[in-house]
Amino acid sequence: MKSGEFTLINRLTKDIKTDKSVIIGVGDDAAVLEFNKKEYLLLTCDMLIEDVHFLRKTSPQDIGQKAVCCSVSDIAAMGGEPKWMVVSAGIPKNIKTAYIDGIYSGIKKAAAKFNVNITGGDTVSSDKIVIDISMAGVVKKNNLTLRSGAKLGDAIFVTGALGNSYKTGKHLKFTPRIKEAQALVNNFKINSMMDISDGLSGDLWHILERSKLGAVVYEKYLPKSKSATLDAALSEGEDFELLFTVSKRQARRIIEKFPLLCKTPITCIGEIIKSGFGFVLIDKNKKPLQIKPKGYDHFA
Repeated sequence: MKSGEFTLINRLTKDIKTDKSVIIGVGDDAAVLEFNKKEYLLLTCDMLIEDVHFLRKTSPQDIGQKAVCCSVSDIAAMGGEPKWMVVSAGIPKNIKTAYIDGIYSGIKKAAAKFNVNITGGDTVSSDKIVIDISMAGVVKKNNLTLRSGAKLGDAIFVTGALGNSYKTGKHLKFTPRIKEAQALVNNFKINSMMDISDGLSGDLWHILERSKLGAVVYEKYLPKSKSATLDAALSEGEDFELLFTVSKRQARRIIEKFPLLCKTPITCIGEIIKSGFGFVLIDKNKKPLQIKPKGYDHFA
């Protein structure tokens, strides 16, 4: 199959119809559902597959923790807090019981760290290890952040550093930016936000598509991880940092006040512009380059 992951998703979901209980369905980090007068319910799922997201030699505890943290990161990116999860697992018949115990130990450790209740799940026999987490959380209605909320003139920010997640092991041992996201939505007006799982260029493109706008990003401001190339910072994926946009007024407040709330560094990397300009990178030689979204694609 060579259609591309997001082409496939669009093909499969284009005719889906939902009732009025669904505020936001397909197309964001999590679905947004009616819940109560003050909050929405958030619903997301993430699947990890052996030889795609991890190897058999990977620490089983790391696999379990990553499985949980991927979904926590999605909930964080919507401005919410995770609450409940179910765990489904495909388990090869020849796997040692101690290895599966290790994966579930990592799952339980991460769930406890982020105060998520494990409420059930399913197990089946499979050729390779598969871990699938479905997670629900809640978000205050006025704190909900979507990919579609970017506005013309917004400043573009990222948390942390980008690139080399596989070389450094960050793709397995990352901390979801739940604390940072809560600090942002509770103290500032965030127009749009998502987590960077497939690479900055691809994930920023999701915001631009949903918001019907363009962007200019400056290479000199990109917070690259140690020894990371420009391509790695733009496209490697699995950084699990926050990508968000805010008005210039809010940007000034964030630069001044956010360091008092969280130790995690944040960096303004560019600006939201008119859609006709597309996605432009100003390289270190001040040369404008049109960027095509590129990141990890399961079906490329």
